[in-house]
Amino acid sequence: MSIPLLTVGIPTYRRGEVLLNTLQQLLRQRPAPFEILVLDQTEHHEPSIEAALTELDRSGSIRWIRLPYPSITYAMNQALLHAKGEVVLFLDDDVKISPSLVVAHAEQYADPEVSVVVGQIIQPWEEALPVGAEAFWGGKTDDPDAFRFNSSERRWIQRVMAGNLSVRRNRILPLGGFDENFVHVAYRFEAEFSERVLAAGEKILFEPAASLHHLKAEQGGTRSYGHHLTTVRPSHAVGEYYYLMRSKQVNRRFLKLLTRPLRAIKTRHHLLHPWWIPWTLLSELLGFIWAVKLYLDGPKMLKVGGLKGEGWGVER
Repeated sequence: MSIPLLTVGIPTYRRGEVLLNTLQQLLRQRPAPFEILVLDQTEHHEPSIEAALTELDRSGSIRWIRLPYPSITYAMNQALLHAKGEVVLFLDDDVKISPSLVVAHAEQYADPEVSVVVGQIIQPWEEALPVGAEAFWGGKTDDPDAFRFNSSERRWIQRVMAGNLSVRRNRILPLGGFDENFVHVAYRFEAEFSERVLAAGEKILFEPAASLHHLKAEQGGTRSYGHHLTTVRPSHAVGEYYYLMRSKQVNRRFLKLLTRPLRAIKTRHHLLHPWWIPWTLLSELLGFIWAVKLYLDGPKMLKVGGLKGEGWGVER
């Protein structure tokens, strides 16, 4: 069985020790990944972290790519452009990975039908589901968003999670990679990407053998934008508004677009802290206005060009 060369891409933002721990786990994988790219959006690291990353880069253990601004979708597109492997595996920077995670991803690409693989993701409050357990919340097998990524059964699925996601590079680049209009928290960028992949006739495989535990570090990453219940910033709201404007596959999407502000304040938090209601509604309004601008500008994706990066760029 021929296993393709696999590049690991780790977008990271304001993470230190937890990032280094993730890298050390990857470097212990056997067989090792072909290369490890660290897509670093952090403005300044602590001296000890800076020194450690510098040494890893100097020794060839990683390729440390500094990026000018924080954006998960921009960082993932940069990984696609810089990668030398046939397959690119995206991982969160705050994870505990299984010893065979890399090879479990790579082996799936022996099947030419496979374009995208999502591995098992176990959140801090979860355990892996036993084989035979219901893999969809509430048994909603017709709802792509109801799939439980801590499932233990291999199957074709209709959604991805970017924290344990691999792609066949030569099939995803022509689709434009990831839409960089999903900004800040980038909520729903995975749903939009999934729909675009499936619409192109490609398939998404869930492989539980490629397993990891998401540590959900309290600082850095998307947590840098605050908690969605206690912020006036539109960072959490803009993504879903933009997705609902763009997607053609969401049932009653215009109704969902119009009723999102009400759903945003229909929470236990707002019941117990009603003074947050006007601030949340302001956040929703700002997110909607921002999403309208992004929608009118058009999607921001990679343009079609050479598969080794020549002629590739971002266009609207």
